[in-house]
Amino acid sequence: MAEIVILGAGIGGLPMAYDMKREIGKSDKITVISNQSYFQFTPSNPWAAVGWRTKKDITIELDPVLKKLGIDFIADGAAKLEPENNKVILESGREVSYDYLIIATGPELAFDEVEGLGPHGGFTHSVCAVDHAVTAYDAWEEFCRDPGPIVVGAVQGASCYGPAYEFAMIMDTELRKRKIRDKVPMTFVTAEPYVGHLGLGGVGDTKGILESEMRHRHIKWITNAKVDKVEDGKMFVTEMKTAEEAVGSHELDFKYSMMLPAFRGIPALRGIEGLVNPRGFVIVDEHQRNPTFKNIYSVGVCIAIPPLEATPVAVGVPKTGYMIESMVAATAGNIGLELEGKEPTLEGSWNAFCLADFGNKGVAFLAQPQNPPRNLNWASEGRWVHLAKIGFEKYFMHKIRKGKSEPFFEKAIMGMTKVTRLK
Repeated sequence: MAEIVILGAGIGGLPMAYDMKREIGKSDKITVISNQSYFQFTPSNPWAAVGWRTKKDITIELDPVLKKLGIDFIADGAAKLEPENNKVILESGREVSYDYLIIATGPELAFDEVEGLGPHGGFTHSVCAVDHAVTAYDAWEEFCRDPGPIVVGAVQGASCYGPAYEFAMIMDTELRKRKIRDKVPMTFVTAEPYVGHLGLGGVGDTKGILESEMRHRHIKWITNAKVDKVEDGKMFVTEMKTAEEAVGSHELDFKYSMMLPAFRGIPALRGIEGLVNPRGFVIVDEHQRNPTFKNIYSVGVCIAIPPLEATPVAVGVPKTGYMIESMVAATAGNIGLELEGKEPTLEGSWNAFCLADFGNKGVAFLAQPQNPPRNLNWASEGRWVHLAKIGFEKYFMHKIRKGKSEPFFEKAIMGMTKVTRLK
């Protein structure tokens, strides 16, 4: 009998449990551990932050869903991992042993790395978690009653830029609906070396598309931006030419701000030699397996991927849904092979696909592989992206409720671009 523990129950963790269920024998057991009792559909958080969704709309209680599948669920955060003892110690003090561990926790949000950043005692909002988005919406309604300048974007070290662009455009769309856009100067602040870099060196013409969209929507931007600190109603930004040389400084007034933070690994993992890098991200090989602790696998935002290139300000690499889906399939298959006494052979195809909604239209991009040079380097825009994002939300929530694990991204991309599956 094999005890398989999945740490995390998000866009990586839940599909991981569903895929793993197909690979195990009758006597094997799967346990999912999460610090929340519910699954949250993170891609919809920008909508929730302007009131287009509620928390109830984009969350699903996990215990009844997993119980139907015969998967144990523990709603308790991980306090400490002891990989040498094959044991996870939870915040309640409970200890959970495993034969195989799959880490799918997502990141810890490093608000504390910039003074005054974040919703917990800081002066900016976040759309990284559903509760942050709900808090952002309460402040949004107050802001709309007395509008003023907005600063939106992502600080140094951030690695998921799509939601920053989405939220900027969604706010613009909502302000126009309320007929108060003319009262709201907007500035986009990003660590990226140029608009549309996305941590990927751009995809297709994302630079041209996003710059054009920002000009059309009257959104100013500052790139190569290092956020020094945030005070109540004021952000201090240094614009960098190189990692050592500044070319200007900005003091930006705001009445509302949403800034994505940098990510790091969760405290339970940080500092474990051989398991994680200095930022606490899990080190994996081509099979998603940790080279030191070979019964530990990892998928999703919590894995370590080196930056694409040196930039004046630190820019991380995103891990999009398509990549995560591929990691999950490879991991489930590899553990299945190990359960049969075989060595792992499966590798994820690390490609990037994103639907970035702008409230009334959007931009889609596909990079195969994620880092250039690429076999496919494609971007497109239009109202169809907005509709596709809505469809993706409904499909994924249905999939989670029903306990299904289907390769959505593979199917969607093959249908949209008529490309064959990469081996």
